[in-house]
Amino acid sequence: MADPKGFLKVTERELPKRRPVPVRIMDWKEVYEPGDSAQLKRQAGRCMDCGVPFCHQGCPLGNLIPEWNDLTWRGEGRAAIERLHATNNFPEFTGRLCPAPCESACVLGINQPAVTIKQVEVSIIDEAFGNGWVQPQPPGRLTGKTVAVVGSGPAGLAAAQQLTRAGHTVAVFERDDRIGGLLRYGIPDFKMEKRHLDQRLAQMTAEGTRFRAGVDIGTDIAWDELRSRYDAVVVATGAMVPRDLPIPGRDLPGVHFAMEYLVQGNRAAAGDPVFDQISAEGKHVVVLGGGDTGADCIGTAHRQGALSVTNLAIGRQPGEVRSTGQPWPMHPTLFEMQSAHEEGGTREYLVSTVEFLSNDAGELRAVRVAETEFLDGRRVPKAGTEREIPADLVLLALGFTGPETETIQPQLELGVTDRGALLRDAQYATEQPGVFVAGDAGRGQSLIVWAIAEGRAAAAAVDRYLEGETRLPSPIPATARAFSV
Repeated sequence: MADPKGFLKVTERELPKRRPVPVRIMDWKEVYEPGDSAQLKRQAGRCMDCGVPFCHQGCPLGNLIPEWNDLTWRGEGRAAIERLHATNNFPEFTGRLCPAPCESACVLGINQPAVTIKQVEVSIIDEAFGNGWVQPQPPGRLTGKTVAVVGSGPAGLAAAQQLTRAGHTVAVFERDDRIGGLLRYGIPDFKMEKRHLDQRLAQMTAEGTRFRAGVDIGTDIAWDELRSRYDAVVVATGAMVPRDLPIPGRDLPGVHFAMEYLVQGNRAAAGDPVFDQISAEGKHVVVLGGGDTGADCIGTAHRQGALSVTNLAIGRQPGEVRSTGQPWPMHPTLFEMQSAHEEGGTREYLVSTVEFLSNDAGELRAVRVAETEFLDGRRVPKAGTEREIPADLVLLALGFTGPETETIQPQLELGVTDRGALLRDAQYATEQPGVFVAGDAGRGQSLIVWAIAEGRAAAAAVDRYLEGETRLPSPIPATARAFSV
């Protein structure tokens, strides 16, 4: 490393400041202020010459973290982005949205705050785009083979870029009116402004990837017809079936799935007309679910002018330090204060939702809840602890149960696992020759970094299928794979 004693000289973990809450909730811009180059260099210099960099183990992409930390410390930004792009197609996404399991595995994290790996990563790519270092990489020759990628989220985009650069002719199909999947309509701008997505799509277009928005495969084009048109198909549709809460009052107006709400919020923030928009303006909002999607709902509700925001979780509040059951270098479950939580509202744990209540006009007026108790390993409402929380809008952010299979399963006769994911083998291949599955559609709901890693690995498998060998790197070690077989 450039400074082998850097971790001894700088022991504090520093991150860019967030914009003041009263300012940032007035717009949809990202919450962080511009970074300080001197601070970034100090933090990159904390990366140890640790011998065995466990951050590699923590990152599904196998990012060369110590190398680009060192290059950042030395001020060699162009070399840093080359090392970063060697394993990660879209560091501008992961640097903003990934929960950073690499930091949980950082060796320095054993007895000090971990290196700010995620911040170094996003700073490298932002500098690269700002200086024009990110250029299209079109293939030197075309193979004459064609690939259809269905779904334009991180898995689909990663697979498409890798396959295009290998010389295949790739078309990405997306049923929404714009390319990007959840990156476009599921992630609010205050977490990632869409200009980052647009500039990457411009690079991919210049490389030769073709994008087909507004095409619903299974309806507009049958899956089996698509397969007959292309030499290979990559299914990267995500796991978009939301987990419901079938309790009394679920059908009341005012109770919505989180993604329905967030998609409309993103469309409105983009300047699109949204008729009958679900809005938190002037309402008491209750968000069920304590994960990232719930936090996105909280931040959106604040910006829309909610009267109050209450976030309820059925489980216990996570601890602020590692539990003995999640020792280093595991990625622990910790209590997290995201930017949305700083902006107001209340968070409650061990709360079970019992019923949605209506007024005389049949409108949602409250949520009846009770304390959560554990009986025979199950979480159940505790009798005698019921109470009401005022609510004009309830958002269900309870996760997802798997991909939509209503059309793909009968049209391609694909198998489905007992967890609802599409059946595939260790090479991402399905029972149908030439059909591959990448990302959440085969893995189940997971992290953006896993989606990109699987997109890259699936692209290598497709290239091998088409060419008999592959020139594409597969980032996922065999021991780290989690497949449905």
